[in-house]
Order: sequence, then C-alpha cells, then structure tokens
Amino acid sequence: MPKNDDIAAVFRRHAKTVYRLCYTYLGNAADAEDAVQTVFAKLLGKPRRFNDAEHEKAWLIVCAQNHCRDVLKSAARRCAAELPDDVPDDRTAVGGDETLEAVLALPPKYKTCVYLYYYEGYRTADIALITGTPASTVRSHLSEARALLKTMLGGERRERP
Repeated sequence: MPKNDDIAAVFRRHAKTVYRLCYTYLGNAADAEDAVQTVFAKLLGKPRRFNDAEHEKAWLIVCAQNHCRDVLKSAARRCAAELPDDVPDDRTAVGGDETLEAVLALPPKYKTCVYLYYYEGYRTADIALITGTPASTVRSHLSEARALLKTMLGGERRERP
C-alpha cells in the first residue's frame, strides 16, 4: 500500500489534470469531482509502481478516461439526465466559455485527444501511447475535431481551443 504522503504528492501533481479531463467527459463539476475521487481511490486501493511522473500521469489519464466512459454508460447517469429544464447547468451558471462548451459537445471519441493535445500539451505520438490508439487515428481525430469545432464556433476562430 502506498504511503499517504506519496498519494498526497501524486494528488497535488495530477488532480487538476484528472479533474479537467473528467469535466471534459462528464460536463459538470459534481460528477467530475466524484470521478477524481474514484480515480485516486483506485490508486490508493492497489499498489502500483511507476517509472516516472509521466508514467504516473498517463496511468491516471487512462484510468479517468475509462471511469468516465463507465459513468456515461451507467443507468443512473441516464436517469439523472432526465432532470427538469429549470435546473441550472454548471457551464451556464458561470457564464460559460464558448470554446469549452464546444469541446464538451464533441463526440466522446474526440474529447480525449483534444483535451490531451490542446489542454495538456501532449504530442500525437504520446497521445497514441496513452490511449492505445494508432498515431494516425489520433491525428485524424484531431483534424475531425478541429473541423467540427470550426463549424460549431462559426468558422471564424483560428486560435487553439
């Protein structure tokens, strides 16, 4: 079992990254926070050895991605999605960032690639290793996602999301 100090250090290093990825998938702060707790609980529950901080971060990203996919598939999630329309959404309550909202609206197969490339600064080869997807597929997903974002945002933006 890892020491609490070790887990706390890992949490400090990677909690924001895991949270942002989970938020990208799940679309609201409460579910993203729950997902972060679950991911770090998995790390606490089973001892793992990492080669370095990047290996550690990659494991957390894959674990978060898999957990978020499971959450999205769950029956409880589908039932919760049927809330009345007058319940405020986290994104609208804050005023929302148009680009972030567009990224959140992307199909799930694009979200991880877009997040890792634009928000975390990973290269396509690194994303391919993390996700277990061929690098050519990662590049295709990024290209297709950019085209979708351009359409969603009115085609006038040239900056990174």
